[in-house]
Amino acid sequence: MNELLAGLNDKQKEAVLHFEGPLLILAGAGSGKTRVLTHRIAYLIEEHQVPPYHILALTFTNKAANEMRERVNNIIEYGAGSIWVSTFHSTCVRILRRFIDHLGYDNAFTIYDSDDQKSLMKDICKQLNIDTKKYKERTFLNAISSAKDELKTPEQYADEVAKEYNKKIFGRVYKEYQKRLKQNNALDFDDLIMLTVQLFRQNAEILNHYQERFPFILVDEYQDTNTAQFTLLSLLASRYQNLCVVGDDDQSIYRFRGANIHNILNFEKIFPATKVIRLEQNYRSTKNILAAASGVIKHNSMRKEKTLWTTAEAGAPISYGRYDNEYEEAQGIAADIHRQVKDGMSYSDFAILYRTNAQSRVFEEKLIYEGIPYRIIGAVNFYARKEIKDILCYLKTINNSADDIAIKRIINIPRRGIGQTTIGRISDYAFSQEMPFYEALRRVDEIPGCNRASAKIHSFVSLIEHFRMKLRGEMYSLEDMTQELLDVTGYVRELEAEDTDEANGRIENIESLMNKIVQYEEDNNGGTLNDLLEDIALVADIDTVSDDAEQVLLMTLHSAKGLEFPNVYICGMEETIFPGASAVFGDDPSELEEERRLCYVGITRAMKKLTLTSANQRMRNGEMNFNRPSRFINEIPRHLVKQTYGAVLKPETESKPTEFSRTKASLYTKDRKNPFANNPYIQKGMGSASPAGAPDYQVGDRVSHTKFGQGIVRSLTKLTNDYEVVIEFDGFGQRKLRSSFAKLTKL
Repeated sequence: MNELLAGLNDKQKEAVLHFEGPLLILAGAGSGKTRVLTHRIAYLIEEHQVPPYHILALTFTNKAANEMRERVNNIIEYGAGSIWVSTFHSTCVRILRRFIDHLGYDNAFTIYDSDDQKSLMKDICKQLNIDTKKYKERTFLNAISSAKDELKTPEQYADEVAKEYNKKIFGRVYKEYQKRLKQNNALDFDDLIMLTVQLFRQNAEILNHYQERFPFILVDEYQDTNTAQFTLLSLLASRYQNLCVVGDDDQSIYRFRGANIHNILNFEKIFPATKVIRLEQNYRSTKNILAAASGVIKHNSMRKEKTLWTTAEAGAPISYGRYDNEYEEAQGIAADIHRQVKDGMSYSDFAILYRTNAQSRVFEEKLIYEGIPYRIIGAVNFYARKEIKDILCYLKTINNSADDIAIKRIINIPRRGIGQTTIGRISDYAFSQEMPFYEALRRVDEIPGCNRASAKIHSFVSLIEHFRMKLRGEMYSLEDMTQELLDVTGYVRELEAEDTDEANGRIENIESLMNKIVQYEEDNNGGTLNDLLEDIALVADIDTVSDDAEQVLLMTLHSAKGLEFPNVYICGMEETIFPGASAVFGDDPSELEEERRLCYVGITRAMKKLTLTSANQRMRNGEMNFNRPSRFINEIPRHLVKQTYGAVLKPETESKPTEFSRTKASLYTKDRKNPFANNPYIQKGMGSASPAGAPDYQVGDRVSHTKFGQGIVRSLTKLTNDYEVVIEFDGFGQRKLRSSFAKLTKL
């Protein structure tokens, strides 16, 4: 017992020692919640003799699940392998693989990713004659996802929007989408939760089985749960009530994905016997960083009170750098990283965080220019790359011939001479006969107008059937099958013949996929094709972040959740950027509170050094914008901030939150003593901006640019706030630039 409690503070011990009944652990950022969860699991097993297979631990990422499993394994002598430690989606997949036939699906269902969903929606819009210029596929998919998060069936949703003229079509599309998913024996990610809830509600015996199997349930990052996930947990925990949830309402930042902050705020109302324990001691950050975070988040009113503290040193002050534009901002951060690495730090010690992915481009340019290795989290996922997607769709077709989306993708890859007209006729036939596309391929001879392509289609079907038959043999591994597939289709040979850098890169990616398959078979004692595809479908981009990769990480603030770095840069700290325009000017005050929580998450990623940056002017959608510095900067106590580049900050005053912190743009009006009143750049953004001064070069002059080198000015056009200059560069051809950004030197 003493070993399990060793190194824990008093509040952590209290959480570990709690045995039965609902428990809410309010765990502030960096307060050691994973340690508490793992020690609590070990304590249940070692001290209370709870069999490991009676424990279910749920997380939101595979990375977190693996970390928890490893830690438990290191603590207890045996049995860790029997605990279900997985994500919500992985847990539901395991349940559905066993019982989904009760809902009319085949157990070998396919899990659709976002690309598959979009392809299916494209087909549906075409089938229903919907104008995709007026209604985007993604708009339909977002509406359907939101409905599923709230556990609304197609019929319920259709009834709900029936009287709304503009939304009536959404109900029709949802019905058709769900019908086509079922025909394809496919589920999207929202279905994994929703259908599990449906399964439990319709089958008391199955629910009873899992209630008895898991009398003890633990949930990490509870503040990120949506209505469907909450309902799932309520059903599972309703018998024994031994539900332990760990979360931090101050880090609830996924409302756009359906997360419901009220799940954690109202937990005690739903489970009246709840014991609440606050973990407030932080083991990650310095005193100054925590004070900055507290200064920001205290302006929110919709939160549970907590105050983070630490025994660590005060540390460096918060740096705030204000730059002329986003290019200088990126250059300043890149140069700062370069300097600190020269002084002995590692590239992996740095993270650059931003509000939107669009902000990453200028950082990429400057990091490349400085020769700094980097990786963007949230860029094209490995499994979403064309060549990987092609091969996976072959594997999906072999595994589940009802998967229309996978089959349509690869029926002509590599080219087989099957035209789009023929594919359209087969699709129409399948739709009219209400049969899978693959079954229609098998009956191609019965379809008018497909005679010329008949032999090619039969050849494709034979190829798929060949692999399906061979896969039933015991001596035929997944590696063997994939290698033969590549040989028979000639996929790699085509890339080799192309012999370009891009083609060679694709070949390397295919080799990496083969390595994944080999590793999977080694780790799972063979494993089935169905299990492999499931494993790949459930991988999130953040799960692939390596702890020891020597590179700077770039990511959105949302992607940074759960990570920590010695040095953090939060850039674009400007009104309408962060917080975003809808939060600044919108009518929903809770939007601003969500943005503030996101800022709190960003600040608390920093362990030793935090740098905030903003720009006087920033190009957005082809227009120059002049934005005030973010209000979040001024919510940090003044004495904690070290100003650079002429930044002007609000004098420190005692600040109290108003209802929902209604500090919109009015915060900076004259009657509130605008702290940026003397900043000429900010004043530009508040009235009509005066144009930049005329450049010192004319058409025909030779100029030099830091990136593109030397060139000749071909044209010079005066704009409202700037000059547009067209230059014929010696090595880069013709480029159109803004004079204020180009920083050209006349030769």
